[in-house]
Formats: sequence, C-alpha cells, structure tokens
Amino acid sequence: MADRWEPDSWRSKPIVQMPAYPDEAALAGVETQLATFPPLVFAGEARKLQRDLAKVAAGQAFLLQGGDCAESFVEHRADNIRDFFRVFLQMAVVLTFAASSPVVKVGRVAGQFAKPRSSDTETVNGVSLPSYRGDIINDIEFTEASRVPDPHRLLRAYRQSAATLNLIRAFATGGYANLNEAHQWMLGFVKESPQSSRYREIADRITEALDFMRACGIDPEAHPELRTTDFYTSHEALLLGYEQALTRVDSTSGDWYATSGHMLWIGDRTRQKDHAHLEFCRGVKNPLGLKCGPSLKADELIELIDMLNPANEPGRLTLICRFGHEKVFEHLPALIRAVKREGREVVWSCDPMHGNTISAGGYKTRPFDRILKEVVDFFAVHRAEGTYAGGVHLEMTGQNVTECTGGARAISATDLSDRYHTQCDPRLNAEQAIELAFLLAEELKRERQARERPRVVAAE
Repeated sequence: MADRWEPDSWRSKPIVQMPAYPDEAALAGVETQLATFPPLVFAGEARKLQRDLAKVAAGQAFLLQGGDCAESFVEHRADNIRDFFRVFLQMAVVLTFAASSPVVKVGRVAGQFAKPRSSDTETVNGVSLPSYRGDIINDIEFTEASRVPDPHRLLRAYRQSAATLNLIRAFATGGYANLNEAHQWMLGFVKESPQSSRYREIADRITEALDFMRACGIDPEAHPELRTTDFYTSHEALLLGYEQALTRVDSTSGDWYATSGHMLWIGDRTRQKDHAHLEFCRGVKNPLGLKCGPSLKADELIELIDMLNPANEPGRLTLICRFGHEKVFEHLPALIRAVKREGREVVWSCDPMHGNTISAGGYKTRPFDRILKEVVDFFAVHRAEGTYAGGVHLEMTGQNVTECTGGARAISATDLSDRYHTQCDPRLNAEQAIELAFLLAEELKRERQARERPRVVAAE
C-alpha cells in the first residue's frame, strides 16, 4: 500500500529541476499568499476532461494537445491568445470533419511557464550564469540579477493564467467557436498559403452541412455543441511549491485537485519513481500525463502507471511518447506490449517535437519532415500492435514565426532569423500546425478503416 499522501508530502522526497531561491522566507510567504487565491480551474471541469479522455482511451475520440513551449510575460497579449485559440480550432475542425473523429482540445496554456533544463548553468562568451527556467522563476535576459530566482514571479504567473483563462473561456462559449464562423477563422497568412485551398474545401463543406440542417428545420444556433466548445488547460507540474499552493479539497468528493490547470504532466527528466514529482502527482485527482522518452523501460513504465493510476481508471493517465523520428520503432512497441499485456488503461499520445531538436544557422530548430515522420511511425506502430494512437502533443503558436524548418513554405535554416520569437524551444507556426492536422486526419481515417475492415474467417 502506498504511503499516506498529503499536498506537502513531496517535500520529504528527493527532487530535481527545482530552482535555488536565495530567500526561502520570501518564497514561503508567496506560497502562503497563493494558497488564499481562488482556484484557476475547478474539480468538475477536471472530471469532465477525464471522462472525455476515457473516450480517447477507448478509441472513440482524439486528443489534440498543444501550445507554447513556455509562456512569457512580455508576449501576454489578447491578440496572441486569440490567434493561438483560432489555429487550435482550425486544427480541431480539420480533424473532426476530415477524419470523422471527436477531438478533445487541451492547450499548453495558462500555466506553462516553467521549463526543465539540461544544465543548471548557461555560458555565454566565457560568462556562466544560472540557466533560464521560465518566466515564473527568472528572466531570460543574460545578466546576473535577471537570472536570480524571484518568488514574486509566481504571483505574476497566477494573474496571467487567470487572465488567459478568462479570455479563452469567453472565446469558447461566447460565439467565437461557432461553426458558422469557419470561413472567418482563416488567418491572413493562411489565406495565402499552399494549404488554404484544402482548408477552404472543408469550410465550404461545413457551410453546406449547416445549410442543409437549416433547410430541414434544424437551427444550428439552438444547438450549443455547434457554437461552443470545451477547451481545457494543461502544463508540466514542475514547480511543486506553486502546485501545492493551488491544490484544494473538492467539496463534493473530498478529493484533492490541483486547481492550477485541468491536466498536469510529468516530464521525462522528473519521472523518477521515488522522487518528489511522482509523489505530488500521484495524490491529485486531475488527469495526468507522463512523458515517455528513449530511456524508459517497459517494466519501469508499468511501475509508474501503477503509482499514478492504481485504480486503472480510463482517462486518468496519458502516455506522451517522445523518442525522435528515428527511434519510434526501436522503443514504442515494447512499451505498448507491456501495457497491453498488463491490461492498463491509458491514452497513447505522440510528442513529435522534443526528440527532433537540432541546431541550424545558430538557432535551435525542428525539421518539419522529422516531426511528420515521428507522427506517421507512431500511427504505424499502433496499427501493427492493434492499439489506438490516441493523440498528439505539440509545441505550436498562432503566430507567423520561422522557428521550425520545412513545411509547405519550405522554411530554410537561413529563414530562421526572420521571425524567431520563442524564448525556449522552436514551435510550429500556424501554417505548419494546420498542415500537420491534415496529415493526422489522413492517419485517423486509415486507422478507422483498419478497425472497421471485416475480419476474414477461414472456412472450417
């Protein structure tokens, strides 16, 4: 039986990827203040997300999860949030309509501020300073003062998350997600892109379907599922003091929920079974994600699943696989077979971003063809194993950035400097994200056809 869990029981465990705050008293004061603030999300919303993810686990829906590599304070503007939400809706429309699949929409937003780092220090021109760990901890400016962890940044991150959630909820329920607006969702630069004709074809077919409904006497405006959408938030549970401060008891169930976001995930660098991050996450009832990299062995995965989802609840745990475009066939089959053999209920999701980062022209980038290959191989392995490729996990933006090479516009290494705006890792721009959505739709159709194909029974 697992040890008794409390919101602060993680503090007695070893921990990695935690910043060294110079003023522990100031940090404790900020965390105490945060604990009095209203929740950002509610337990009932997290339970609804788990029910939706249970449908994904059963092969009845698809998980689309994506957003910024790390949210920033300086880029927090209404138009940036709007453009991200809009391209996310475009992708969901492509998947829903072209692949005939319901889409569970989960953003890396309103909480994705902290970033794990491969090194505690960064060296530039012979000067070494503490690494930038995300705006919730320190500043990206390369000065000694900027890199000191500041606990008051937690308060700013909370307020920015609240404002972002407020705007997204307004978009999701206030008419912006109305399918009647499909044509108007086209971003200006997408209209001129090679993908615009494919998207316009889907938009036209949606308009025809809605016109047919009206001709039959069905008013789309009277059906909220056609003019509103469910949109959930997620982030990596990295800064555990912040997470603990926003963890509350649900009055209806008596269970503990992290109210910083609907879904939390554990990174590939913090999934040690006897460490603090596993300890914290096992006790909250939110849906959880677990990043699965090349170093994860099948028997270790089963142990982690049993810690995080001991009741084997559908929708509780999403396995987010991040291997790199050349390593999917090497690592994924063994994990799938172990999970299948042990009868564990999970959602299988593909993160084609983190294993495909390279350097080009002095910038970190991700070649689009490698991203596509990892996705295609992910689906191929699941078809071969008889399991369901249930989702993708992307770093993306609604902005017309040049951070990932390739795509329909064939962004080159020399183009990266044009609009390279990320504070951490390279993101898909809107065109590349939509192009990937069309590929996903084709893979989902292929997957559905394989499941629906009648089995040939040999005559006796």
